[in-house]
Amino acid sequence: NNEKSVPQLLIRDLKFENKSLAKPMFSPDQENHPSKAPVKYGELIVLGYNGSLPNGDRGRRKSRFALFKRPKANGVKPSTVHIACTPQAAKAISNKDQHSISYTLSRAQTVVVEYTHDSNTDMFQIGRSTESPIDFVVTDTVPGSQSNSDTQSVQSTISRFACRIICERNPPFTARIYAAGFDSSKNIFLGEKAAKWKTSDGQMDGLTTNGVLVMHPRNGFTEDSKPGVWREISVCGNVFSLRETRSAQQRGKMVENETNQLQDGSLIDLCGATLLWRTAEGLSRTPTVKHLEALRQEINAARPQCPVGFNTLAFPSMKRKDVVDEKQPWVYLNCGHVHGYHNWGNKEERDGKDRECPMCRSVGPYVPLWLGCEAGFYVDAGPPTHAFSPCGHVCSEKTTAYWSQIPLPHGTHTFHAACPFCAHQLAGEQGYIRLIFQGPLD
Repeated sequence: NNEKSVPQLLIRDLKFENKSLAKPMFSPDQENHPSKAPVKYGELIVLGYNGSLPNGDRGRRKSRFALFKRPKANGVKPSTVHIACTPQAAKAISNKDQHSISYTLSRAQTVVVEYTHDSNTDMFQIGRSTESPIDFVVTDTVPGSQSNSDTQSVQSTISRFACRIICERNPPFTARIYAAGFDSSKNIFLGEKAAKWKTSDGQMDGLTTNGVLVMHPRNGFTEDSKPGVWREISVCGNVFSLRETRSAQQRGKMVENETNQLQDGSLIDLCGATLLWRTAEGLSRTPTVKHLEALRQEINAARPQCPVGFNTLAFPSMKRKDVVDEKQPWVYLNCGHVHGYHNWGNKEERDGKDRECPMCRSVGPYVPLWLGCEAGFYVDAGPPTHAFSPCGHVCSEKTTAYWSQIPLPHGTHTFHAACPFCAHQLAGEQGYIRLIFQGPLD
């Protein structure tokens, strides 16, 4: 096939006429009432969801959660330590108005650390439990699942009270993460089997069963970002190298020069779901959904065509992100040539999975393309020129390059790169492909 005669079009060749696309758009409330808007510390976005949960966001169960300054501080900080089974220790545990962490060392000995109110911080709790102390309810992410029914059968590995984030109420609004959250009785219990120890200054600390892992990217969350190193965070917010497996009894080595302070782009893994932390400042530099929608309209306005059927292709609207549309672009993942759906090159003996591209004869998977709608995952505001393989989610080149380098925890001791929009494990040499569109013949 001589493909030289056919006008080829990379999306970056499009002349983006819309000048507003040069700079990220801000939401109206950022422009009009900078002083009246409540202070936003940041947002947590669950990896694997393209803008919303499959059955829609409801209440505290959604794909992203914004942390705002509370009307009244609810943070806590450690105060009194009680050792052994004294009446005071028992009272601290049973006192429903007092936050405390109990470390069971043996049947005869429990150390109880009482926590007192801290008027300078706000506390937000994350976990699988739907009890009232949990601000953000997170369930296990099943890669590519289209409905919550797909996820119910799985035995969850996410802790009911997985972790807590403490934000400073005054600038620079530092956010810190700690393993484990307080339950309805304002307690955290670390049983006999949990890894726990006495620190050099006489305090107690410990790890939760499956652990809370954090990775801070290098160079922030920008087009220059590089993956950092995964660490485990303790109940008191200390930083450790990873255990041999998620629930091993032996803790890793303490990493003295790192902290539990979250930064823009930090990833938090709860063993079953991974969350991306975006600061309010970082989000203000991120493309908005409006910006992504404008990019979608620009591509469609260029009228890319199927080189076989010569029909015009169009990305479906962001609301229709699960149903394959008849104008939907499809791509051959080995070469990046974009077509409309057709039955060309479907060889029976290849069990229908692999197809031969009519443009260049390369053989490989043939999948529909979907726009990445969750703006928080984008490291820049570039045009959607690349697609993740094998899922076909489309976003900017730098965004695909960044996520394809990140080893995300999977199961109890493996890591692999995955598409942030659907959590599918990436395939192929790079994990993504550059898209080659054909322009209209007129």
